[in-house]
Amino acid sequence: MPAALPPMSSRLWLWLLLAVLFGAFLLNLNAWGVLESSEARYAEIGREMLTGGDWLHPRLLGIQHFHKPPLTYWLTAAGLGLFGGTAGAVRLLPVLAVLAQVGLVYAVGLLVFARDRRRALAAAVVYGTLPVVLISALNVTTDAYLATLELLAAYAFLRYHCTPAGRPALRWLYLGWVALGLGFLTKGPVAVVLPVMVLISLHLTKDAPRRPWSGHHLLAGLLFALVGLSWYLALVAENREFIDYFLFKHTVERFANAATFNRAKPWWFYLVLAPLGALPWSAALLTELARTGWRRLGRRWQQVLLWWVLVPLLFFSLSKSKLLLYVLPIFPGVALLTVELLGRRTDAVLLRWYVGFMALFGLVLGGLCLMPLLGPGFGLNVRPATALWPAAGILLLLFTHMFWEEVRIAPRLLVLAVLFTVGLLAAAKPLLGQIEVQANGSRPVAERLKELGLQQRPVLVYNELLPSLAFAQRRLPVSLYDGNQALQRETQFEHDGRWHEHLINLQDAADTTALGPLLRRQPVVLSKGELPQSRRYLLRGLNQHEHLGPWWIYYAR
Repeated sequence: MPAALPPMSSRLWLWLLLAVLFGAFLLNLNAWGVLESSEARYAEIGREMLTGGDWLHPRLLGIQHFHKPPLTYWLTAAGLGLFGGTAGAVRLLPVLAVLAQVGLVYAVGLLVFARDRRRALAAAVVYGTLPVVLISALNVTTDAYLATLELLAAYAFLRYHCTPAGRPALRWLYLGWVALGLGFLTKGPVAVVLPVMVLISLHLTKDAPRRPWSGHHLLAGLLFALVGLSWYLALVAENREFIDYFLFKHTVERFANAATFNRAKPWWFYLVLAPLGALPWSAALLTELARTGWRRLGRRWQQVLLWWVLVPLLFFSLSKSKLLLYVLPIFPGVALLTVELLGRRTDAVLLRWYVGFMALFGLVLGGLCLMPLLGPGFGLNVRPATALWPAAGILLLLFTHMFWEEVRIAPRLLVLAVLFTVGLLAAAKPLLGQIEVQANGSRPVAERLKELGLQQRPVLVYNELLPSLAFAQRRLPVSLYDGNQALQRETQFEHDGRWHEHLINLQDAADTTALGPLLRRQPVVLSKGELPQSRRYLLRGLNQHEHLGPWWIYYAR
């Protein structure tokens, strides 16, 4: 998108973009607590790691948990240690990771667009305003960190091939392999997908720069192994069972059998969700792709479309285990392609997209304005003042449209997307804070227990894994297993039986002996919905109960 910029360097515009996005992310970042299931799980593991001081063995609700490598847990613990024990502190580092991605898309754009800073900046704007990217910043998982490291590795390898031979080029080679190693410590072998695709596209593009193999490639590979395999090797040295656990259960089975982690989705899941997660830019991209056709796309952009978007999308679609954020690495390619194709269009075509974007953004913010009226119909209690945030966003869009004298459409379209993103982030976070309990957060439950003076009593959670409550209370509840597969914990790596203090199997009479002492202490019993009649014995002596969203709280006064 050949947007002519006012007299300020593209780097200053990039820093302004990052500052605006950072301010929008930072505003009300602690308005809602950590949400189940993924965010709460990472937040609580990080909290337990920080308080327990065991950085090698991640623990979830007191039981070792090796579903992912430790880098995300380490960063979460670091965020809690640096910025306090709040949900906002947990989210701050993922926000910074996403801002780093925006900067990296600009840097990759400089290479792909042959140093055209305007188009590189436009690609950064497009990427930073994609809904899926915003979601990844505000939802603590491995995916934001992984996407950052994959993009860093891809950029470093591109710079290595584009830099004249010598020490400067070698620095990029080593940086790329270290980033891959850190990606391996974030999510395992999937970290190589985007960098490998980018390198394939580079080698299949005519006249692309080449570099001969040398001993430095071997040294860089050894550095990758040292960084990426260090944690795995430490655990294997401790227990040989980890070989089978990492190689098969968390690589082969996760890819081939969605039932392993209850994430089964149909083959077409990403074909629908990926375009929805990139609206409205995906609508422009798909339309302009259809208009342009494969032949007129050009060799370079054919390779970008094929290897940066379509092949990774196919790879993740073949997996039985699917979540939207798994495909986050394809979206830098989406942003670059969108800018390239829209940049080929006249202002008349861009004006139509501008009008369509303005209409869509107005409808979204207008719908958020109506939430205080529409919310009760969905069981949501939204305060009227919440409508002020999206209303301010609408006014900001209108004033910019009416009083900004820029006549070129491309910069207006980019600024429109940024302003809508700011308005959307400002409007969504107070809303999330008010519907938190319906959105699978339990901080309101912890706050209610504190109001009732029950925060020091044992909490028994019936048939649910609830790390968000542990994070909010900063202490562990007791999970009561009664058939929910989410509570099937991997206790084979525990060295003693202390884990029974945190997980009791109600279907095993021998395991319920620990219930007696707990029930005599007049605990709080939490149940999602009314407690089944067959388990009402858990309420002996608990003469009070109340509802909070889906939760039933039983306690004694």
